[in-house]
Amino acid sequence: MNETHLISDLSVETVDTYENAKNVNEKNKKHFHIHTKDKAYSCDLCGKGFSRRGNLATHYRIHTDEKPFSCDVCNKDFSRKSHLNLHYRIHTNDKPYSCLVCHKDFSQKGHLNEHFRTHTGEKPYSCDICHKDFSLRGNLNLHFRTHTGEKPYSCDVCYKDFSSRVELKKHFRTHSKEKPYSCDVCHKDFSRRDDLKIHFRTHSKEKPFSCDV
Repeated sequence: MNETHLISDLSVETVDTYENAKNVNEKNKKHFHIHTKDKAYSCDLCGKGFSRRGNLATHYRIHTDEKPFSCDVCNKDFSRKSHLNLHYRIHTNDKPYSCLVCHKDFSQKGHLNEHFRTHTGEKPYSCDICHKDFSLRGNLNLHFRTHTGEKPYSCDVCYKDFSSRVELKKHFRTHSKEKPYSCDVCHKDFSRRDDLKIHFRTHSKEKPFSCDV
């Protein structure tokens, strides 16, 4: 971006009054920060810099936990209006982003990008220890716990620890006796999807494991 562009951009509006002059000057300063990468506003808690005062105010809610935007359907609160708008699609079932390959629809562009990797096979996230690759950052984070031994999710009943929320949820069914997976043939219920798959082989006669000897 050259200097001529900056000067012409900063002088396109006609100033009729002192108040207009103030408004134009403020708008010009905001625009100028985009080009210069100047970050005149700094967070006094973490030191992160911002080019606009409004962006600093939004960032500051990370520290204060302020969530001024509330969903009028479920009353969930959000720190950003854009996050509320994305959340609202859960209620409206609005899915404006569609996969060009399988035509599956998504409410967020980020979710579409993640899904698209199932078609491309792209795995941009790599483990620093064993170099295994993953298509989702969340899956990399879960995998990394196999190296660190971290188990941040604990059962409220028996206090057993788990590395993922999904594993904790599966385990909790041993206490609640919930069995959400049902056989379509004999209607027997199971607490785990894997157990249902194994059971189903009694009907399909499938024997996927073969002895090499």
